[in-house]
Amino acid sequence: MAIEVTIKKTEPRTVAFVAMKGPYAKIPEAFPRLFDWIAEKGYIPAGPPMGVYFNAPGEVPDEELLWEIQCPIGGEVAPSGPDERGLGVKRVEGAEVAATMYKGPFDQVGPTWEALAGWVMENGYEFAGAGEEVYLSDPEKTPPEELLTELRGVVRKR
Repeated sequence: MAIEVTIKKTEPRTVAFVAMKGPYAKIPEAFPRLFDWIAEKGYIPAGPPMGVYFNAPGEVPDEELLWEIQCPIGGEVAPSGPDERGLGVKRVEGAEVAATMYKGPFDQVGPTWEALAGWVMENGYEFAGAGEEVYLSDPEKTPPEELLTELRGVVRKR
């Protein structure tokens, strides 16, 4: 699979997050938990939501997958949590990432991740942090085959 990859630096950001453990099938329930909490707190979303994946299927059993759904928020909000429900606010530092775009259903993103990993290795980089998916389309308003997602992996030169 041919993909176009960009190496870029992400900006530091303050995010509201929900920390999750378990299969990715729980992703649809994580979004409303996070966005209901953001509304309850009066925070202002300041960018598209993202999934941050600290390990991957195949590395650990699905029940041991660690991930977060994050949403950048605006204004001066102090870091806090996670609370007993896994919700909190934190500062995320900028990082060098290898990034590519994926268009299509969320559950078919795997081959694009594999192509990105191949590109990283073939171009003298290695992964040095979590993988991120930045969700640029609203799945409630966009057909699955039209969904746009930016895939990003934190990298460093080997």
